[in-house]
Formats: sequence, structure tokens, C-alpha cells
Amino acid sequence: MKPLTIIPTYNEIDSLPTVVDRLRTAVPETDVLIVDDNSPDGTGAMADQMSAADEKIHVLHRTRKNGLGGAYIAGFTWGLERDYDLFVELDADGSHQPEQLPDLLAAIDGADLVIGSRWVSGGSVVNWPLHRELISRAGSGYSRILLGLRVRDITAGFRVFRRSTLEDIDLDAIESVGYGFQVDMTFRVATLGKTIKEVPITFVERTVGESKMSGSIVREAVINVTRWGLSARAKALAARARAFSR
Repeated sequence: MKPLTIIPTYNEIDSLPTVVDRLRTAVPETDVLIVDDNSPDGTGAMADQMSAADEKIHVLHRTRKNGLGGAYIAGFTWGLERDYDLFVELDADGSHQPEQLPDLLAAIDGADLVIGSRWVSGGSVVNWPLHRELISRAGSGYSRILLGLRVRDITAGFRVFRRSTLEDIDLDAIESVGYGFQVDMTFRVATLGKTIKEVPITFVERTVGESKMSGSIVREAVINVTRWGLSARAKALAARARAFSR
């Protein structure tokens, strides 16, 4: 099956060339789509140079910084208009190890979504302070309980989707902008009754550039997860009430 690896970028000029080189070595059959949000540091121009030198590298320019979710949706839409079978999400900062992507691609057999997980047996994080790990684990735990999911690393961003999975999701209806987008997509895939697999990965904290995580992104995720969870529970209770009244 033909994979497309989508890499959103905003000020990733120092890390992007290395990440793409590693990706092209680890999985030479994948095409690459760099989705740049008009990076002021010149990342977009560098991506164009990389594309000119390698026909498997493509660039999608967006006019402004508009969030991780929007970048991935733009990438999915671009790929769905072409003949790709698998869609990979990969960070540009080096925290996702391209060398582990073959493990995720192998696991797609029998699955609709594969998640590279830090919090299953064999998964790990490197160079994270304790408070960062606790926040991530708590976020995944809160989302998992409220949404009724069994996925251990629901906020993870290293993923592989089948084309059919994305085709069954109304991408235009997704409003999540930040990292809550990953929770949103996981919940939608699970709600459709599709199969989700988790594969252990080693997540390495970025060594160059600045993290895009912020308080507003965390708040958006918490608010949305709470809203989705309460809505799902309300629908379930209403369905039980209708069944009981019959």
C-alpha cells in the first residue's frame, strides 16, 4: 500500500532536513507532504528546496499559523485527492523516531488506525521532566475514562490511518485546533466501531526549536474532551430510556 507521511511545520528549519532524511532512509517508499504554516524562519522555503531535489517530497503552504489539527486536515484532504492508501502523522521536531515507522506500518494489517504509544508496555519517553510526563499521562487517563476508550496513549501524535478510515470521517466537521485534535480523531474512529492498535515507541523530547504546547492548547483539549464525554453519556442514557419505555 502506498503511504503518505504528513509533517506539519512552523519554525522547524533546524530539525526538518534531518527528520526527512531519516524518514526517507527508514521508509523509502513513502511520499512526504510538508504542511508549512508560513513559518517566519524560512522553513517553507527550505521545504521547497527539498521538494525540488526529491520528487517524493511535496509541500503545501498555508497562509498563516492555524493549528496542528488544521494542518493535518489539509494534509489528509490533499492526500485523499490522490492515490494514497495510508496516511502517517509525524512531528517535524524529531520527537517521533522515523526508524520506528516500519513497526507502525506493519501493524496496520487488521487495523484501521495504528498509534505509536508511549504508555503501553515497551513504550517510553526520553528527556522529559517528571511534570511533563504526569501531565501527559493524566491527559490520556482523563480522556480515556470520560470517553470510554481503552486506548492508553490517546493524545499521541505518531499515527497511521487507513484511507478508508479517513473517508468515513467528516473532516470538515472537526474543529479541534491544538493537540486535542488527536483525542478528537481517536474518539471518532472508535465511535465508528473501527479497530485501533497501539504499538510501543520511544518518544524523544526535541533538542532544537521550541515546543508549540501552551496553556490555551491544554484548555481547549480539556474543554472539548469534557464536552464530548458528557454528550456521549447523555446520548447513551437517552437510548437506554427509549429502550426501557418500549
